[in-house]
Amino acid sequence: MEKTLTKVGSFWISKKAKEEISNISHDLSTLSDAVEEKARWVFNKLKGKPQKSLPDVLREYNLPPGLFPQNVRCYELDESKGKLIVYMASPCEVCFKDSSVLRYATRVKGTLSRGKITGIEGMKTKVLVWVKVTSVTVESYKSDKVWFTAGVKKSRPKDAYDMPREGIKVEEF
Repeated sequence: MEKTLTKVGSFWISKKAKEEISNISHDLSTLSDAVEEKARWVFNKLKGKPQKSLPDVLREYNLPPGLFPQNVRCYELDESKGKLIVYMASPCEVCFKDSSVLRYATRVKGTLSRGKITGIEGMKTKVLVWVKVTSVTVESYKSDKVWFTAGVKKSRPKDAYDMPREGIKVEEF
């Protein structure tokens, strides 16, 4: 009986210790992300280069300004390579005017060029099930459609993405 109680007790303690270590690891990761974000912000300030808002950048590239949620923490854009990285505080999803739904990871990466973002990582859309979005395209400046490639290419009205909307926090991407 004593051996059984000892085993059960040590199992319980081991399980609790793993949970605590996991929680500490998550907290450190979150803190590290915040420090990294602040460092980027300070670096850009020191360079004297004010950063445009993400909706303004998207407009310049002929993409709808509301493609990403309001709760974007920051973004990085390497214009020479077109590499765009958008950071969110937590995974979130947004329901748009046309009833489409997009889900965002804490970091969304892609290659930005005139009228499109390709090679997207960290974005999904709901089409019966959640499907990874690999590209977003606006075919011409006067086009009223946005094309999402998520396995198949699907058009949606561009005006549904006119304004950034509040993202609703979700537990997992």
